[in-house]
Amino acid sequence: MSEVKYPRIPVTVLTGYLGAGKTTLLNRILSEDHGHRYAVIVNEFGEIGIDNDLILNTDEELFEMNNGCICCTLRGDLIRTLHSLLSKQSDSVKTFDAIIVETTGLADPGPVAQTFFVDHFLQERTVLDSITTVVDAKHILLRLADSREAAEQIAFADQIVLNKTELVSADELQNIETRLRKLNPLAQIHCAQRANVALDEVLGRGGFDLARIVSLEADFLVTEQHFVHGAAGHVHNAHCGHDYADHDHVHDGDIISISLVSHSPMDRSRVSAWLSQLVTTQGQDILRAKGIIDLMDEPRRLVFQAVHMLLEGDLQKTWEPDEQRHSRLVLIGRHLHKAALQAGLDACIASTQNSLSVASTRNQPAFIS
Repeated sequence: MSEVKYPRIPVTVLTGYLGAGKTTLLNRILSEDHGHRYAVIVNEFGEIGIDNDLILNTDEELFEMNNGCICCTLRGDLIRTLHSLLSKQSDSVKTFDAIIVETTGLADPGPVAQTFFVDHFLQERTVLDSITTVVDAKHILLRLADSREAAEQIAFADQIVLNKTELVSADELQNIETRLRKLNPLAQIHCAQRANVALDEVLGRGGFDLARIVSLEADFLVTEQHFVHGAAGHVHNAHCGHDYADHDHVHDGDIISISLVSHSPMDRSRVSAWLSQLVTTQGQDILRAKGIIDLMDEPRRLVFQAVHMLLEGDLQKTWEPDEQRHSRLVLIGRHLHKAALQAGLDACIASTQNSLSVASTRNQPAFIS
């Protein structure tokens, strides 16, 4: 008898510092008439749960975890909860369409995201759709000055809901957007009041999907750009025409983002070994990394992303005949040194001598799924 294959359930990790508006956004998701059913896992830090009582009364599956922080002490409990939840789901009994995990305001979302890659059952039954971070526009600059967690939540996100924008001036909002973009040049920014972002812009978008990097490629590494103020509900993405600040800098706390570029084709064996070694030796300090690599004698571009020590990649969209081929990488984390990283990338450049052997073997990098 062949093994039953279930459709993979998309998972949104909803994070953000204390008071940012996560529960407000969650209530909108659960109450609006969008035709989808969500299973919700709420994590609170403390013995007495409150968020569970703040979530609107719905028919959704709701699990509360309040005996520890989901990012450090509860990963086993999270896995067991997800296993239990998914065991109820089958082709004949479909109880929900997607899962939302709301973390405590003090959680590091990295280990939560890793949960969906380290457990084989969850790998088969779920797909991480997004790490969505809600940001309180009124207080985020203060939080970035005194909270490591606030900066990490922003750095990990593939999209940011910049909430409570009505509480700041246009100039303040522009400054906040600039700071957010310096922390995370990869994430889309949705401006909102009372979390009133359009749900079809934040749910089911495949923001954590490798293919989305290619879909946003036109804006992947843009330099010498400037912010302009957007209205509530506006999305800063590849189509909005807004410009972003220079990406290579030191900013809030000790988190930095670094951009690497090379216009020479890469040797697939070398780049595979370098990326694998990079996440093995510096993975604890790499919060997020994404890249598009031009491989020698390969018509498709190699697209990869990493979270800490987890690395995955895929050969995707074919380079156009008249397209300028070059490799672009963005790394967000701590203790990252651009000169050393650029030297590591440059060491992967393919030489004329090894191009024939590379073309003949066609071996995929080991981390490609």
